[in-house]
Amino acid sequence: QVQLVESGGGLVQAGGSLRLSCAASGSIGSAYAVGWHRQAPGKQRESVASINSGGTTDYTDSVKGRFTISRDNAKNTVYLQMISLKPEDTGVYYCYVRLSPMMGRSWGQGTQVTVSS
Repeated sequence: QVQLVESGGGLVQAGGSLRLSCAASGSIGSAYAVGWHRQAPGKQRESVASINSGGTTDYTDSVKGRFTISRDNAKNTVYLQMISLKPEDTGVYYCYVRLSPMMGRSWGQGTQVTVSS
């Protein structure tokens, strides 16, 4: 397991951009998958984006074309670049790392993203 610390959240106007970072305490270079979930007020947590060890990415439909997930294995950091933000993107964003298919996910503590209209 690794410890994860997210940063980069904040308050932004609709149409603005943010870049979230997720720093891991250990190596994620060979991690099976890394990704981001979010939880909006009063709603269930949902998957936003993920990237596997082969570099294949996956996004929920509502963020396709606006969000980009990437990983810097040398820095043990996962990023989520968000552009054209909408009020419905508001929520707490959590990153995770899954080191292997036989292991569960390690989660960060979350970072708040608030998009004002």
